[in-house]
Amino acid sequence: MRNSGSFSFNFQPRFENSTKNQTPLYIRINANGKRNRFSLKRTFTTRLWDQSRERLKGTSKEAIVLNAFLDDVTMGLHDAYRELIRERKQITANSIMARYRGEDQLSKTLLQLSEYHKFTMKSVLKPGTLKNYYTTETYLQKFLKIERKTDDIYLDDLNYAFIIDFDNFLRRNVAQLQSRPLHNNGVMKHLERLKKLLNLAVKLEWVQRDPFAKFSLKFEKIERPFLSQFEIDTIVNANFERSNLNMIRDIFIFSCYTGLSYIDVKTLTKDNIVKGIDGNNWIFTKREKTSQAVKIPLLERAADIIEKYRDFPMKDNRLLPVYSNQKVNQYLKEMAAELKIQKKFTFHCARHTFATTITLSNGVPLETVSKLLGHSKLSTTQIYAKVLENKISDDIGNLRNVLKDQQQEKNLKRINNS
Repeated sequence: MRNSGSFSFNFQPRFENSTKNQTPLYIRINANGKRNRFSLKRTFTTRLWDQSRERLKGTSKEAIVLNAFLDDVTMGLHDAYRELIRERKQITANSIMARYRGEDQLSKTLLQLSEYHKFTMKSVLKPGTLKNYYTTETYLQKFLKIERKTDDIYLDDLNYAFIIDFDNFLRRNVAQLQSRPLHNNGVMKHLERLKKLLNLAVKLEWVQRDPFAKFSLKFEKIERPFLSQFEIDTIVNANFERSNLNMIRDIFIFSCYTGLSYIDVKTLTKDNIVKGIDGNNWIFTKREKTSQAVKIPLLERAADIIEKYRDFPMKDNRLLPVYSNQKVNQYLKEMAAELKIQKKFTFHCARHTFATTITLSNGVPLETVSKLLGHSKLSTTQIYAKVLENKISDDIGNLRNVLKDQQQEKNLKRINNS
């Protein structure tokens, strides 16, 4: 028996479970008056056991190997017990064995963290966001397998070098694992998700230090495409031979004049159209991505599109007929090619167009645009907000007139005083 205060243990062969002269070996741990028994997942030749020493007799290879293993277990259990005492943790047979095996909360692995995140965030994050985390986890698994030759890694083993190596792996190796390479911002998105996972680990006290403490995410600024008023009018006035292109055009223009994303347009029902504070029709809905409430007065072009499809057969009281996102973007590319619009043309372009061409360039304040877009922070709206050259020209033109009037007023005063 090995004693250490309120903690003791002894090795226990299960002779009643012996088969073919092999006996399984267990350990019984006593802590604070309670005990539990655990399998050591080892067997030995039954006749070699020395009960008084709790070791195997003799100098055979089997005896040497198993006795060394039991010495390691003895040392490891005492270390685990002392660590728990030092950390003021609850002392039980289970907690001591968990610490020895590396299964307690201080020895969680990266993939265990990912699984915990998936389980706890399933009802919080949107399916699309969760899907992105799954992709990041897949790349982490490939990185561990290819670069580290392992299936998992303890959180305590993560450091700055791990992040740098994973960054380089995404830039170099991902191109070989899929049809197209990741650009800088794609790499940063995966690292951002890894950082959020590790922030969770810090909050859960599964890791004592943040491996990202000295690492900065560096996103490159990109130009978000939007349409000019001329391009909007070109699309509105186009008459496509294929009826489905005309329908996609209408839904796209509807988004240009409401600022709603694809999924928010798709889920609109007739019940979302209500009378607003001004007596006109408004859209009252919630953004699918953030659950942020938005209230959008219906501009004339958007209202005309709703009226156009008022009697169109649709399921679930839907407001507008909307194809799948893949089909919509496919048709938009065909539309852009037919109209010779040389821009990256996706449905999300409509949201940028609403923020830039329809509202901001026509003098709608940034704060109002932010509310219309359903943003919780003004800084988010500033990403969408583009100041067009003609707006700059108009503003500077107004400034010139103000300065000219001021100068004329000064000249007039000078003449009157002379």
